[in-house]
Amino acid sequence: MKSVVGMVVSNKMRKSVVVAVDRLFHNKLYNRYVKRTSKFMAHDENNLCNIGDRVRLDPSRPLSKRKHWVVAEILKKARIYVPPSAKDDNPSFTTSGTSHVPPSATS
Repeated sequence: MKSVVGMVVSNKMRKSVVVAVDRLFHNKLYNRYVKRTSKFMAHDENNLCNIGDRVRLDPSRPLSKRKHWVVAEILKKARIYVPPSAKDDNPSFTTSGTSHVPPSATS
């Protein structure tokens, strides 16, 4: 087998991720290209992958019932979304260098 490239869709397991791999094939009857998605479980030894990362998978020996792939490298890291409520709760998320105090509270 050869390496495949896909997007991480789940990282809720320890040392494992689920990667969605897209492929295109030509439908001769309708003369159109059709996109299909396969989901593979892959081994992520150091838990470095996050949801949305673009990764390359290499085949390996069977590691469990459904795991036959290993994350070879992370091609592109996803931007991690921080909700505004987390920014308000944590004072280290200041954007202008000053604390988040309304102007009316200082007068």
